[in-house]
Amino acid sequence: MVKTTRKQREALFKVFQRDFPGWITVTTRHSGTRCPHCGEWSTLETVKVPSLQWRRFRKQVRPFVCNDPCIMIQWRGMWLGIEVDGFTHS
Repeated sequence: MVKTTRKQREALFKVFQRDFPGWITVTTRHSGTRCPHCGEWSTLETVKVPSLQWRRFRKQVRPFVCNDPCIMIQWRGMWLGIEVDGFTHS
């Protein structure tokens, strides 16, 4: 994975949200202790985790080093460049 700044990650996430607005997958996780007699969990906890689409999207990022280092991603038939300060341009 390409090393990015916080501003670049925020701008990349905004681009990602245009295609996948429901990026969070709600899942349940067992927490607490298990009953020794019946095997039931004492509590269930609902957790929001990033979906696999976000991870695949992040892996498509390519580094681009010219005068200013930026990251490049191909999105909807064009290349987007995201500079270190988060400025996005095509």
